[in-house]
Amino acid sequence: MTHSGTKVLITGGAGFIGSHLADELLALGYHVTVLDNLEPFYDVSFKRQNIAHNLDHPAYTFVEGDLLDSAFLNEALSGPYDILVHLAAKAGVRPSIENPVAYQESNVRGTQNLLEFARAKGISQFVFASSSSVYGINPNVPWRESDYVLQPISPYASTKVSGELLGHVYSHLYGIRFIGLRFFTVYGPRQRPDLAIHKFGRMLLEGREIPMFGDGSTRRDYTFVGDIVQGIIGAMHYSGSPYEVVNLGNNQTVSLSEMIRTLEEVFGTEARIKRLPEQPGDVPQTYADVSKAAALFGYQPRTPFREGVERFHAWLTSQEIRQLAGAAR
Repeated sequence: MTHSGTKVLITGGAGFIGSHLADELLALGYHVTVLDNLEPFYDVSFKRQNIAHNLDHPAYTFVEGDLLDSAFLNEALSGPYDILVHLAAKAGVRPSIENPVAYQESNVRGTQNLLEFARAKGISQFVFASSSSVYGINPNVPWRESDYVLQPISPYASTKVSGELLGHVYSHLYGIRFIGLRFFTVYGPRQRPDLAIHKFGRMLLEGREIPMFGDGSTRRDYTFVGDIVQGIIGAMHYSGSPYEVVNLGNNQTVSLSEMIRTLEEVFGTEARIKRLPEQPGDVPQTYADVSKAAALFGYQPRTPFREGVERFHAWLTSQEIRQLAGAAR
């Protein structure tokens, strides 16, 4: 199945998930425009590496700019676009506690700007990257989208709830189909260096101590990036209803201790653990019920955790990434 002629705008498309999505869409025959402000939340050389191989592709356009600048959006993104996939956001639970106003500005006003942009440009399909963090501390596992009493416990999580609700407003008023995808702990090649698997993997390679917050019993529903990309593509073509919020997870959990043990096995190195207290804003577990995604657009995560870690290890230890990491220091 090819999609030649289908034009997709991806915000945050130089990042971890967005660059994988762009690669897959180009392989399927889409025209892809990426908007990214190359924010230095982590070293931008990683983002430049993510997009370098596509810059000469005839169906790929890269635009550097900020989605908070409405005038720029309208001038630089002339379109037309059939689908908008909004992945750009200030990321991270812990940093959002230190700077909540910046997260509100970027993630809520930024999403509002894009919804206005979509309305003005006549873009009828809007896919939004939400987060499992919207569930907060919810003991009813696995988490289902029908759990409407959301109690986020970080500013980052609250901005994602706000994005979902803004989407409902624009869907209702302007007929934009809005699909909010709640991602559950995405990992794999190109993962952000601040996230646990990348951070711990690099520490293992360098013989440094790994910080373990709490007793190692916290659990995460780790989802391989390739599975997430397939879920996003499914949402891009969903047409059954005007508004949906959908979990994209792996439908199983891995404890922090198990995650570190798997890294030790795959990397062939014993971890030195530094035990630290639990962090504010962190939830004890995330666990997705993915039956709704399966029913609406055939989502089916296929990558076992160990296999995903092996693929991440192969990327992290590749020569060009090791050179990049050395230069970034």
